[in-house]
Parts: sequence; structure tokens; C-alpha cells
Amino acid sequence: MKFKFLATLVFTGSILLGQAQVIDKIEKPIDLVSTLVGTQSTYFLSTGNTYPAIAMPWGMNFWSPQTGKMGDGWMYMYTAEKLRGFKQTHQPSPWMNDYGQFSIMPMVGKKSFDQEERASYFSHKAEVAKPHYYSVYLADYDVKTEITPTERAAYFRFTFPKTNDAYVLLDAFDKGSYVEVLPQEQRIIGYSTKNSGGVPENFKNYFVLEFDRPFANVATFADSVLTDGRYLVKADHVGALVGFQMANAGDQVLLKVASSFISKEQAALNLKELDGTTFDQRVLKGEDHWNNELKKIEIEGGSIDDMRTFYSCLYRSLLFPRMFYEIDANGQVVHYSPYNGKVLPGYMFTDTGFWDTFRSLFPFLNLMYPEISEKMQDGLANAYRESGWLPEWASPGLRSVMVGNNSASVVADAWVKGIRSKDIETLYEAVIHGANNAGPLPAVGRAGASYYTTLGYVPYDVNIHENAARTLEYAYDDFAIYQLAKSLNKSAEDMALYKQRSYNYEKLFDPATGLMRGKNKDGQFQSPFNPFKWGDAFTEGNSWHYTWSVFQDVEGLAKLMGGHQAMEIKLDSVFSLPPVFDDSYYGFPIHEIREMQVANMGQYAHGNQPIQHMIYLYNHVGAPWKAQYWVRETMKRMYSPNPDGYCGDEDNGQTSAWYVFSALGFYPVTPATDEYVLGAPLFKKATLNLSNGKKIAINAPNNSATNKYVHALKWNGKSHTKNFVKHSELLKGATLNFDMRSEPNKNRGVNKADLPFSLSKDDK
Repeated sequence: MKFKFLATLVFTGSILLGQAQVIDKIEKPIDLVSTLVGTQSTYFLSTGNTYPAIAMPWGMNFWSPQTGKMGDGWMYMYTAEKLRGFKQTHQPSPWMNDYGQFSIMPMVGKKSFDQEERASYFSHKAEVAKPHYYSVYLADYDVKTEITPTERAAYFRFTFPKTNDAYVLLDAFDKGSYVEVLPQEQRIIGYSTKNSGGVPENFKNYFVLEFDRPFANVATFADSVLTDGRYLVKADHVGALVGFQMANAGDQVLLKVASSFISKEQAALNLKELDGTTFDQRVLKGEDHWNNELKKIEIEGGSIDDMRTFYSCLYRSLLFPRMFYEIDANGQVVHYSPYNGKVLPGYMFTDTGFWDTFRSLFPFLNLMYPEISEKMQDGLANAYRESGWLPEWASPGLRSVMVGNNSASVVADAWVKGIRSKDIETLYEAVIHGANNAGPLPAVGRAGASYYTTLGYVPYDVNIHENAARTLEYAYDDFAIYQLAKSLNKSAEDMALYKQRSYNYEKLFDPATGLMRGKNKDGQFQSPFNPFKWGDAFTEGNSWHYTWSVFQDVEGLAKLMGGHQAMEIKLDSVFSLPPVFDDSYYGFPIHEIREMQVANMGQYAHGNQPIQHMIYLYNHVGAPWKAQYWVRETMKRMYSPNPDGYCGDEDNGQTSAWYVFSALGFYPVTPATDEYVLGAPLFKKATLNLSNGKKIAINAPNNSATNKYVHALKWNGKSHTKNFVKHSELLKGATLNFDMRSEPNKNRGVNKADLPFSLSKDDK
């Protein structure tokens, strides 16, 4: 995008502080969004592992320019020189890869299906990448391609040179595909079955392409063999080429595309999302849609880079989980079930991993977008009915990835935050079932459930990998169930059981090291113990990262460590230790290790999720000023609006939502409670426009890069010394006035009553 967007910004005023321009107001936040943030990634080092998703918020279908080969999870790499096509994608991350994908590519002079031969050089200088609009110049063909999406369809506009040999290729990809060209209707229909798992046997992504002009000629491919004049192909790998004659330079071909997981007829229905609009009108509608969602948070008084980072992160926070439902001919919500292969009524969402997103993405949606959260809860209930389990990683169906049973947190946090799903009794049944049973896959239900329910932990020596991480997350998930049971007024037995299990973290605390440690079945800690060893007992991290995964009872953790001062010193150590590591479990430094190593923040590995809440724990031990310092440092050093703008996997909005919350000045350390823990707001002003019509005004007029410490806070005009704010109070509307200074106030937020929620503290 470079800085083309600056011409479209409408400012109500700006001032210069040193070299940084401070922006007072922005009318169109979408102009600040770069979809290229995080795209400068590789297998060995991630700066986001994102792609420039051309999409509507939570849209069923995304589109992306494709630099990678068919089947390559890294479909778009910023450093690539050529584009192979424009891909409809449902990929949540390169590690999960894709499903139901196909691609489109305009060409001139060539009738090539080969992805190497058809690739064209391109430049970021001739590329515009926005959520609602993408354009790029394909240098080898002198063709400009433009795309603008709806939730289930997309509009393409190709601008060709004068030629009799203009072509548009549809590549339906391999693993079983079908294409039929219908010249009289100026359409191509078909399906793709290519996927990376998590689908029933009858899975298909049906597509329809509709052109605005007749075809001059038609050719189809079957397993890379070209045949002119053939209109129907079905094989492992098929596609079609339709030709056009461009009488004048600048002549255009318009293409409408839609797809469906249900049927070809439903794909045609989904194409109607584009009815009645020209390409340019659709661009404006997409811009309005995104601006309406982004303007729910209005920020003022920040540097242009900070504001670009904020809105780019907010964009990423509104992509996943994606809609997996469609609207049928009767206007009813229906979905193809990725769990049992049937077409059923009701909502369905997918493509998210709760191990990542329970931490801040879902709490963020519950605060700012409760209507979509309610639909997501209904979708989770449908997932349970159709599979017998709540997913922990869905893409699109059950996948065996990561650890924990954090669907319990996603359900409980929504209910505790006032999201009233009509299916809450089904969801309660689902979380109880998942909490006490191992599922059909290791990452469904609870691996090691029988050990956990009897011993209170998953042993190190029973061949269940990442056992300590599982134990710590299960204990927190039990707390989430306890909170849900309380809110639903369930039986005293249920409440007592899950409350008691919430303390299971204590069983893995090693007093000798002051850290969490794997424990054998006989009750002895595993030995030898290296707290810098990644993996093994932990998940994509080490003991220094996972020791803080006691979201529900930080006070209890502090007592185990010897009190508040001892825990404060332990927290300090995370940043002061060198970034040493033991990678013997993996056999090489996985990318998360490298990302910690190069960040120059000691053992703090913000590029991965387990430690992202840790900074805020200073609030629990009466040292909130240290949280303020490190939150600001992390935002400044680990994020930018550039292609290398993240410090690890962005992970479906989780790392982005961390930034959005943190820039506002608070964070959900303990989902499934009513509290957010305070940090340090980044901007001079932020206004949260809640869906109930209320507003939260966050004012910090003397905020700056140096004024990073909270000297005082007033809530609705009254002094607020607590290190937390309550969700239920925020929903009533509130004005928070922060007095920011360059020196810490070490006397604020230090009293017992000022400390955030902890189970053992609030028990009393």
C-alpha cells in the first residue's frame, strides 16, 4: 500500500511531536489497514504467517493473491516475485493449510495450465491491498486484476491490453475436481475437494463463475492435458480456460464468483450477493461495511504508525472464526456439517484454535461484537450435536492440534459476559462431557482424562506428550466450568467438583525451582529437569513460559512462590534471563524458539500464546507500573504496520486482539470472570461504541511515548485505584480518565483491595 492511503485520510487536526506526527481523528479507519502485515514470513521464522485476506468480517470465503504453489500453506509471501493466481481460500494458518480452494488467473497469449508457466512477475509498487479491495498489475501480461468480496462471493475486474488472445483460467486443483463450461450462460460450474483433513467423505466446495461477455473459445484441462472445445472434465486435477477478444487496450472482463459447501444450486444462490451492484459500487459497499465494524473503536492522538498498527490488528481480529453457514432459497440459515456431512439448519463457524483464541480474541468479541458471539455460541452447540464433542481446533471439522480443553473457556466467558445463547444447556452438557473424557482425537476432549480425574494431573511418564501444559490448562478450564455452573445455578456437587479441580495447578509446582514441572505417575517430579527445555512436558514453550498459566489463581501461585515480592522477582527474571533454549525435544529450533531468541526480551516469547498474559500479572503482586512498562515495550518492539509487523504466528486474531486490548489499556487475564486487568493505554483518546448504545471513553490527554505510566485514574470522575475494571460496569457506559506520567507511581494499585481476581483470594 505504501502511503497512498494518506491522500484519503480526513483529519480534524494533527500536531508534530519531534519527528512523530500525532493524528487527532480519522474518518475512515479502513484507510489505515494494511492486509500485508505479517506476510513476510517463512517456515523457519514467522512475522505473522498471515496472507492478505480479501474478505468481509467473518466471511465464509476469503480471497488471496497466490505466490506459492498449489497446496503450499505459505500461499502468499511478501518476498516472492511472481503471482500464480488468485485463490479462494479457507486457510486459517499455513500450519493447518487449506480446504475447498481453487484459483483464477488472467493471461494474455498463453493457454497454460502449468502453475510455473502461467506465473507473472508483479511488484508491491503496483499493488493495493485492503480488506475490501485488492488490485495488482501482472507485468508479463499487461493485465490489471481487481477483486472485491462479499461474504460468499467476489467480483473480479480484469483490464486487458488490445489482444485476440485474452484468457481467464480456472484451476480447480487436485485430489478430485470437476469443471463444466456453459457457454450459453457465460458460466463455469464445478467443485473442488482439495483439503488438509477435518472433512467428511462427501466434502465438496461447489463454485460458479459468471462472466459479463461471451467466450471466444473454450479449453479444459484434465490432469494437465489440454483439450480445445471440450466442456466437461472430471479427474484428479481439472480446470478450464475461456478466451476473449479485446478490441481495444483497456477493455475489461467482469467476473462474478461464488461457492457453496452445500450444492451447485446453493452456489448460484450465493452469487446473488452481487446482484444489483457494479464492481465500483461493490467496492464502496465493502468499504462501508468494514468502516462500520472498525469504527466501533475510534482512536485519536497517536502516531500514524501506531494507528495503522491498531486498525490492522483490529482487521485481523474480525476475520476468524469464519462463517460456515449459508442462506437457503427460503431465507433460512443452513450449513453443511463438517462433522457428519449433512445439510442442517442453524449457524456454524470454523477455522479457529481455542488454545490460542480463548485468551483474548473471544473475550474481545464478547465485549465489542456480542451479536456475532451469540451466533458463534449457537454454532458451537451445533458442532456438539453433530460430532458429540466441542471442537478445540476446527478447520473445518475436528482437528488434532494443540492441547487443552479451552472450549470450556470460550463457552463460559461468553455466558459470564452476558452472551445469552438459547443453547446454553446443550453447551453446559458439552463442556461437562469434554472435561471428563478423552475424545476421538488427542486434541478433542481431554487426552489423559482418566489420569487427570483420579490423580489431579496428567503424568509425565504415561506417554502423553505435553502433559504439564495439559494439566495447567485443564485446571483453568475446570475453573471456567465452575464459573459457568455458578452462573447457571447448577448443582452444589458440580460447583464443588470443578472448583476443587481448579486448584490442580498446585500439584505441578516444584518448590525447589519455583517453577511448574512434569510429574510422574508415582508422584515424583520428572528428572532431570531443564526449565529451558521447549516441548516435552510443555507446548511450544518451556517451564518459564507455562509456569504463569494459572489464570484463575495468580494469588495462589504467588503464595507457592513465597509471596508477592518473590513472584515479582520471578516475573522480572523472565526479561533478565538470556534467551537460551534446549530444543532436544524437537531436534531443531522450531520457529517459535527463534522468534523468542531474536526478540531481545529474554525468555519472554510474545510470538507464542502461553506467555502473552504474563506481563499483566505484575498487577496481582502490587507492581502495576511494571506491567505498564512492559506492555508499552511489547507494543513498541513487537508490532508494526509493516510486512514483518508481528513477532510470531498471528494465530486467527489472538495476537492481534492482544494488541487491541493492550492499546486500549486493559486485558482479559482471566476469561470467564467479570474483570479486565489494567495496563497502559496507548492513545490520547479511545471511544468504544458498544452494541447496546453505550460508550466507553478512555481519555489520556498527556499520553506519549515517554508518558507511559499511570499516575492516577478516574472512573466517571471518581478516583479508581484498583488494578482492574469490571466488564459489567463498562457495559453501562463509562469515562476513564488516565493521568499519564513519565515516572511510575509506585504507590498506586498496591493495596490488597486493588488487586485483581484470584480464586483463592476471592474464595475468602
